Amino acid sequence: MARMHARSKGVSGSKKPVKKTVPGWIRYKPREVELLIGKIAKEGKSPSQVGLHLRDTYGIPDVKTLTGKKITKILKEKNLLTEVPEDLRSLIKKSALIRKHMAENKQDNTALLGLQLTESKIKRLVKYYKISGRLPISWKYDPSKSSTYLE
Repeated sequence: MARMHARSKGVSGSKKPVKKTVPGWIRYKPREVELLIGKIAKEGKSPSQVGLHLRDTYGIPDVKTLTGKKITKILKEKNLLTEVPEDLRSLIKKSALIRKHMAENKQDNTALLGLQLTESKIKRLVKYYKISGRLPISWKYDPSKSSTYLE
């Protein structure tokens, strides 16, 4: 698949195994994994950081094959999911950093283009999350208040 704002195709990378079975060497039960996810999320980690922590510390390669649910669904059941989704939060953070850079370097047109592309990605994601019900319909992204979304 091609990149969104570039004319190149994506680079190849590692893929998950096609066979969706639980490896025999995992000693954790699905309930234990859900409790671990809740414990790690209470430490302030995002869903992707929870997955990395489970992989690196506990040796759990894929939560969905073990529990049958994604990490975000488990966090939603435990009411530990943040209001702003993780991918949208990272784009807002990137936008805030570019705005800070633009305040210091007013002639940087490349950064201005990057800001415009990032803002358009944010608008598309907000539209998607409103349709899917992840964000309330009244939620509005305001670039001047981007630091409030990051808390």
